Order: sequence, then structure tokens, then C-alpha cells
Amino acid sequence: MSIAVKLAVPHTQFSMRLAILLLIMASNASAQTREKGPWWPSRWGAGDQSGASNWITAEKVLAAVRLVKTGRIYELGQPYNAAMPLGLGRSYTLVIPGSPTYGPWGSNQLVAHDELVTGSLGQVGTQFDGPGHIGQRLKMADGSTQDVFYNGYTREEMRDPYGLKKLGVQNVKPIITRGILVDVAGLKNVPTLPARYEVTVADVRAALKRQGIDEASIAPGDAIFFNYGTSLGWTDASKRVPGPPSGIGMEVARWVIEKQASMVGSDAGGTEVAPSDTTLSFPVHQELIMKHGIFNLENMHFEDLVADRVYEFLFVLAPLRLDGATGSPSRPLAIR
Repeated sequence: MSIAVKLAVPHTQFSMRLAILLLIMASNASAQTREKGPWWPSRWGAGDQSGASNWITAEKVLAAVRLVKTGRIYELGQPYNAAMPLGLGRSYTLVIPGSPTYGPWGSNQLVAHDELVTGSLGQVGTQFDGPGHIGQRLKMADGSTQDVFYNGYTREEMRDPYGLKKLGVQNVKPIITRGILVDVAGLKNVPTLPARYEVTVADVRAALKRQGIDEASIAPGDAIFFNYGTSLGWTDASKRVPGPPSGIGMEVARWVIEKQASMVGSDAGGTEVAPSDTTLSFPVHQELIMKHGIFNLENMHFEDLVADRVYEFLFVLAPLRLDGATGSPSRPLAIR
């Protein structure tokens, strides 16, 4: 659909520039089609639903395994319970229906317990954001308004009350790769970053240098994690920093994209800083997940890694294959 902008003959240089700007904006606002848009098709092809997990090849796994020297395993996830911070109206409940739930059965008098878990399972606790989680509402070339997600998939293609028909988390491949921890709280010599602190690329480079990691060594498919100290308040509300969250902003997001990471993560609930432009909502999520298929792992636990000064490790994560889910509960591991 073409958009005509009728303008009077400009009388000044300013009005001419304004006219050109309006024409460009009008053109760009409706340029995208299902086949081609500002962030699609993906580098992995128009039908791709796996995003940056495609970086995890057999060669990448073999290289990451060589990082293991002691075999020590570090838990990078939080336990799931009713006391964990939830946010955004999400819920989590686990109950044992009866004790015992079954039995006694047979001559051996077998008894058993089952659990019933309800809530926003893929989006609470230590959780992995899948490719169908974040999108953007756009005006298309045919004049329609569409909600568009990773690789140009539209909500109309995806939506179903029983799970997404496209971009479900089951499409994400297991992530077994080199993990890198960027200890920003340690760099700043604080337990927890202050509210609304935006981590800069300069911070990231200074932290890597402090940790003895050469920035040039970061390779496609590496997983990059950021320690803000936020997890200290996971179970102790007195250690939580009030106010908008700290985290990475668009500057570091673009740096992550340049490094071609498979995923990012942090010990915070969103990984990204509350933007200074309050008209924006989760722009880093859009930039990483929606535009580049770089996934996000939230509410991680880094205290043990930091205590042992472990900043580079074999990282293992296999999101649950929940057909049609937007995300997955996770038990990420670092192996030294």
C-alpha cells in the first residue's frame, strides 16, 4: 500500500527536510510484508524457529567440553517455590493431592505421592524465554496491522488456545556451549547494583579484563551472563533494591548481537534495565529475542561461581520440550 503525503511547496530549508522525513517515515511504516521485513527472514532461513540455538553445532559442543578441568558442577538456577518473586500477575502453586496420593496397592502395600503444579510455568522462577514470547505490532504493506515475532511469524499463524502453532519453545535446540559470566557487581565492588543502573559496554569490557577474559575470544554461540547481585534478594526481601531494575540496555544488546551469542542471562527478573525512555517497554527483549533469536534466561544464581572466581565454563541447558509454550522452567548448569 502506498501512502501519499500532500505538502505545500516548502518555503524554508527546514520545511523541505521535514517533508523528506515525513515521506521516509510514511514509506517505512508500511514497507514490511510476511516474506520480508526489518528483521526477517532470519540468517538461518525463512522457516527457522530455533533462533541462535542453531549456533550449537557438534564442533561447538566439543570445544566447550574442553573447558572442563575439575568436573565440579555449579547450579545456576533457583529452586521453585511459592515464596519466589513472580511479578506481572503470574502465579505458581505446587500441591500434593492426598498423602499418599495413591495406594496402598498390591501385596507389597505400595504407596506413592504425585504433585499438581499450576501457574505460569514457563515464565516464573529461573526461566527461559522462547522465540514465541516477544513480538511487536506493525503496520504491513497491505494496510493490515499484525503482531509479528521472531523470523516474521505473525500472531495469526501462531495463536491457538492450546499452545503456539509456531515458535513454541520445543523448537529450541539444547544449548551446550561455552558460558561467560560478566560480574558487573564485582566490578563495581557492590553487593547489588543500584536501581535503574544501565550496564555499559565499557563496564562489560572492564569486567572481562578484570576476570582475565579476552573479549576477542568470544565466539559465535557462546552464552553471555551478567551478574548484578540481584539474586541476593531472591529469598531475603531486605536485600532487594527498591525501584526500577538495573541491567543491560540497548548498547550492550547490540554488543551481544555483534558477538553472535546463542543466549544471554542474568540474576534479575528481566535482564534489561528499565529504559530511561519511559515510552518503551522491554526494548532489549525485542532486540535480542524477536529480531535475532538470541534467547534470555532470567533469575539465575551466580553466588557460587563468583565466590570461586569462575567466569568461564561449560554451560548446559535443555529447555523443556513443552509444545507451543512461550518459555520453559530451567535448571542451568555450569561445569568447571
